[in-house]
Amino acid sequence: MAKQVQEEVREKSQKYLPIADHGIIGDLHTIALIGKNGAIDWCCMPSFDSPSVFGQILDAKKGGFYSIAPKNLSSNEVKQYYLPETNILVTRFLSDDGVAETTDFMPIQHSKVKTQHHRLMRGVRVVHGAVDLEMICRPAFNYARDKHTVDITKKGALFRSKTFTLALTPSIPHEQDDQGGVRASFTLAQNEWAHFLLESTADKEFEPAQRPHGEYESGLADTKAFWRTWLQQCRYQGRWRENVHRSALTLKLLTYAPTGAIVAAPTTSLPEGIGGERNWDYRFTWLRDSAFTLHSLLLLGFYDEAEAFADWLTARFYESGEGAIQPMYTIDGGHELPELELDNLEGYEGSRPVRIGNGAYKQLQLDVYGELFDAIYILFSERRGMYYRGWKILLRALDWLGNNWSTPDEGIWEVRGGRRAFLHSRLMCWVAFDRAIRMAEAQGLPAPLEEWRKTRDTIYDEIMSKGWNEDKQSFVQYYGSDTVDASALLLSLTRFVDGHDPRMVKTIERIKKELMNEPHLYRYSIDRAASDGLKGHEGTFSICTFWLVEALARAGRLEEARQNLEEMFTYANHLGLYSEEIGEKGESLGNFPQAFTHLALISACDALDRELNKFSGNSNLGK
Repeated sequence: MAKQVQEEVREKSQKYLPIADHGIIGDLHTIALIGKNGAIDWCCMPSFDSPSVFGQILDAKKGGFYSIAPKNLSSNEVKQYYLPETNILVTRFLSDDGVAETTDFMPIQHSKVKTQHHRLMRGVRVVHGAVDLEMICRPAFNYARDKHTVDITKKGALFRSKTFTLALTPSIPHEQDDQGGVRASFTLAQNEWAHFLLESTADKEFEPAQRPHGEYESGLADTKAFWRTWLQQCRYQGRWRENVHRSALTLKLLTYAPTGAIVAAPTTSLPEGIGGERNWDYRFTWLRDSAFTLHSLLLLGFYDEAEAFADWLTARFYESGEGAIQPMYTIDGGHELPELELDNLEGYEGSRPVRIGNGAYKQLQLDVYGELFDAIYILFSERRGMYYRGWKILLRALDWLGNNWSTPDEGIWEVRGGRRAFLHSRLMCWVAFDRAIRMAEAQGLPAPLEEWRKTRDTIYDEIMSKGWNEDKQSFVQYYGSDTVDASALLLSLTRFVDGHDPRMVKTIERIKKELMNEPHLYRYSIDRAASDGLKGHEGTFSICTFWLVEALARAGRLEEARQNLEEMFTYANHLGLYSEEIGEKGESLGNFPQAFTHLALISACDALDRELNKFSGNSNLGK
């Protein structure tokens, strides 16, 4: 029986690319994942959180894909890279017959209004030799739940579902296959090109473009110019410029142009452990990401994006009324994210369930107040001002928090095993009052400062007395526990304690001892932590590892911090992208790419770079 199970797992894994073997392209409304096999195996249209039209990454048999590649392709013969300072992806195929490459991109959609019309452009050429190639476009609408028709025309092919249409315009002859798709086999010699334009629309009378070559050439030039002009704003000139630039370009790809919101990741249900149930939909915007997002955007000089995201955050505060603010929203600011399981999809390498929506939106996560106030404080510090209307909204939120900060909640990790008095939640409540006091004092804003100071100091004393475990010599996950949690690293990152504080130093050591799989950190020990209500195991959390780098830098342990950072760079994929987690064998796990990880990378690089600059020329950088 065990042998049979192993054989089934092996057979499934052969059908799925490793998560890390993907790049992404996008148009600021949605993205496409493109594998090293030349296949688009994840794309939702018309926006990040829309149903998928290509979903092979969640079901190899019926999820749908769009592939351009040589016949008889071997994965060892493929290279991928981005055109410098862009999100234009090149996939190069190497063989004895010659070298072919595809150049893939999506022309940027600048519109602040939602649109159904998107374009995905693919050009393939042979660099030298002569290569036999094959194109297959086989969509599967609405997570492979909706049927569609295929109409072959002189211009191309139309794939029509009951609500949505895709139009494919190739520059070469093509034909319908017997699986709801279109296929083309062709041979290109040196310097010969073929072009493919895929367009989306809700217009049932839509006519495909007539000249894919002309559309491709103009689109490529415009898209290249957009990305390079945008990246010129970046003011980071530190030691890890290329890594920071790639993270910035990734974050921009994950930004939804109509609202300024940033999705946590563009995928759903990529597993945190292969075969397990820790599979979540991340195509939404988490408020806890807000402080990291604004900090990173402002740090790099992207003020327009920071302002747009701040406006989105302010609107969520305004909508919250007198109650608790929810931890996440849709990219449009929607409040409802009902969680459903798709039984028709087998999941990545058989990892079920496949989920859409996220039930954690109903949870109480008090830490989001701290992240929100920290984000607003960062923006306040940059533009030196707070408007009266916005301040009144913040006063109302703090009035609620003052009466509820001691309530047990589900915490940063969104556990599904019951509420606790999580240390991180208490810490971020302290941050909320601390940042509000700083803003009020800086601008002379009306505020019950004495009441706020009393609450802030009460939280501080409680964390120091109840959050510290004398036997463990460490801050712990929740009051009364002996479980270590990587989120305690934020005690110094939020300046609750100094980075050199003896308690902080001891906490770093305890976290390294119990949670480290060098250079990575688990977020907590599943076996010992507050029950998260889930079965199975998970990988190390890359964001926690970058937190450790920054905490070490703030503790003056610069050599150790630098080594950890350099090691983490080796665990990015071939394009510099990170998923949420890393497994024991170094494999990427979880949704991909994850914004939170790239935000933490930017912050860690900046913090360590600043500390190193203080000791420039001094070889003794701490152990």
